[in-house]
Amino acid sequence: MSDEFFSALKGRRSIYAISKNVSVSDDKIQEIVNEAVKHTPSAFNSQSARVVVLLGEQHDKFWNLTEGTLKAVVPAENFQSTADKMAGFRSGYGTVLFFEDNAVIEGLQSQFELYKDNFPIWSQQSSGMLQLVIWTALEAEGLGASLQHYNPLIDQKVANEWNLPASWRLMAQMPFGNVEAPAGEKQFQPLEDRIKVFK
Repeated sequence: MSDEFFSALKGRRSIYAISKNVSVSDDKIQEIVNEAVKHTPSAFNSQSARVVVLLGEQHDKFWNLTEGTLKAVVPAENFQSTADKMAGFRSGYGTVLFFEDNAVIEGLQSQFELYKDNFPIWSQQSSGMLQLVIWTALEAEGLGASLQHYNPLIDQKVANEWNLPASWRLMAQMPFGNVEAPAGEKQFQPLEDRIKVFK
């Protein structure tokens, strides 16, 4: 069973050449997100993760919004590469937005004073696990994705555009779509420098 798990994990790569030509149904995409959110662990079973799935015009709107925000801060002479990157993400089929609910985290901080400083850290760990689960599941369905971080530049505009609760903190963005070109060869650091085993 672990072989199947690691096979899926190895297949998960950052795919930037994506298109809207997908064969996976919207219902299946929502099912993947639902199962991931439901079953990904969180500290103290906080279940603080929140997810927004943008498809079709909403996906395009998100990357238009992001491009407009970046255009205001990136020097004009350097903006073309940013615009090209936004066009690449926009060419995908959808985007998953990952949030953590600060209201849940603050509630736990009040309830468990001894661990107060750790709850924001544990929240980020839980979000990272959820991102990996959804990313790997999308790959298993033949979809390519990558993980982006344009927060906090776009946070308020995203909250306003989709009328999201003020307590939702944007963590990451994952554009996905049909794989139009594979990822390049991945380089690995020596495991002996990264793992210690004591018996």
